[in-house]
Amino acid sequence: MTDLTVAPLIERLTAELKPLFDTPDQPIIVGIETGGYLIARELYQRIQPDTELGKLNITFYRDDFTKIGLHPAVKPSSLPTDIDGKTIILVDDVLYSGRTVRAAMNELFDYGRPEKILLVILIDRGGRELPIQADYIGHSMSLGDDEQIKLEGSEILTLSVHKNP
Repeated sequence: MTDLTVAPLIERLTAELKPLFDTPDQPIIVGIETGGYLIARELYQRIQPDTELGKLNITFYRDDFTKIGLHPAVKPSSLPTDIDGKTIILVDDVLYSGRTVRAAMNELFDYGRPEKILLVILIDRGGRELPIQADYIGHSMSLGDDEQIKLEGSEILTLSVHKNP
C-alpha cells in the first residue's frame, strides 16, 4: 500500500485554475460525488469564486447501473444556476476508464448546454476505455489491473493505493 499526499496536488491545481476566474463571467466548479466533490470543495474554498459550488450524483447515469444496483442513499444533484452558455469545471478524484466522466457529462447536459466543460482530475491512473482526457491533472501514475486508488477522509484527504484482494 502506498499513501499519497493530497494537499500539494490541490495547491497546484488551484494555481492552474485561478486565472480562469479573472473574468466577470466566472466558471462554475462542479464535483462528481463523492471524491470529486471533496476535491471540488477544496478548490472552491481556495479560489473563492463568485459562483456557487455544484455537486453531481451520477448514479442513474452509470452504464454499470444494472450490475451495481441502486444504492439506498442516492441523493439528488445540485447545480447552483442555469448552466447554459457557462464554462463548467468538472472535478473528479481519479480518472480511469472515463465512464464516470461520460456519465457526469450526460447529466450536465440534462441541466442545460454549457459553452465548455473543462475536466480537472486529481489522479490520472491511465487505462482509458473511452476517449476522455483531463484538461488539468494533479498527478499521473500507472497502476496495474490488480490495483486501485481511493480517496479517503472528509476533512483531511489522503490517497491510498491498494492491491485488489
